[in-house]
Amino acid sequence: MPSERPGGRKGRVRTKAAVAIGLLMARLPPRRLKTLLKRAAKGAGPADCQQTERHYYAVRVASRRCAGWQGCLPRSIAVALLCRLDGVWPDWCTGVRVTPPFAAHAWLEADGRIVAEPGSPDAYRALIRVEARRDG
Repeated sequence: MPSERPGGRKGRVRTKAAVAIGLLMARLPPRRLKTLLKRAAKGAGPADCQQTERHYYAVRVASRRCAGWQGCLPRSIAVALLCRLDGVWPDWCTGVRVTPPFAAHAWLEADGRIVAEPGSPDAYRALIRVEARRDG
């Protein structure tokens, strides 16, 4: 796990801003959150796993609230927004973990893999998915 945020001071400011927005957006009702994330994903290419993982660890370093299991929703939003600033978008997912411990969860996928989460892809079931949208 990288211990520093990428991009020096500018990268730290971007990461902190994305975390703040992620924390605010995590309070939205699911339908509104999905609408806003779809708008953000519009015109983006797919993110790769390495880039998404780099932002994932930067967000965890920047925010204690986003670092733990219960910080998954704002963390996933912040990481997706950081990727979007790079012109790409990971698959943003929210749903449930179908293996113990059973729980609601939000995560990111890139290159067909779950990014920086424990377990295999079949351990999660997405109820909402927002993918990159080059079509617009």
